Amino acid sequence: MYVGQAAHCSGTGEATDTNGCDAGTLPLGTEVTFNEGGSLISEGTQVGTGSIAYSSWNTMQARGETDANTCAYNDLALVKVSSADVAKVNPSVPFWGGPVAINTTGTQAGDKVYSYGNSSLRGGLTQLSPKTGISLGDNAADGGWTHPLYTLTPGVPGDSGSAFLDANGNAVGTLSTLGLAPLPLSNNIGDLAHELAYAQAHSGISGLRLVPGTEPFSPAL
Repeated sequence: MYVGQAAHCSGTGEATDTNGCDAGTLPLGTEVTFNEGGSLISEGTQVGTGSIAYSSWNTMQARGETDANTCAYNDLALVKVSSADVAKVNPSVPFWGGPVAINTTGTQAGDKVYSYGNSSLRGGLTQLSPKTGISLGDNAADGGWTHPLYTLTPGVPGDSGSAFLDANGNAVGTLSTLGLAPLPLSNNIGDLAHELAYAQAHSGISGLRLVPGTEPFSPAL
């Protein structure tokens, strides 16, 4: 069982180091803890452990990846959950439910998206975690690797890796970067179909796939 996160969450450089083909990153096997109730003054309560089993950044650097879009937007890591904690894992997106499957068609300008962020910068106010937003439309020059969007409150540090669902409950991508000029306070999400395909081809993890949520997708909540 693996839990996804943004690869840049394991980065060792500056927050502006977003090119996964040359940014510093922790090695595979690094131990990870799963915590709940964290804040700016407390790490919260540890509820499980795991280790980094895959990182797109480590993999791209080992392979000598040169495609600019892949280097810029392939931002997915997988944490292998310790066997003692597997039973605690539920794949459902909090509040919204789902995912139902993977979005493979991208987004159009104005398409609605759904997410749930859990940054400690929110001070534990879970009312601020469920978010809806709209796609800004995909840019063909990005090769389908990323989707820019606006949400009512933008994703902030600590939200990275949060899932984004389309209006049908399909997994579109994972929160990657905060947009700057000319689109301030927007976010870019890495396309999960592209990121997962890359991991399936190069991670060495047999049978890697997205597990659908056990809770039904309910966008009207």
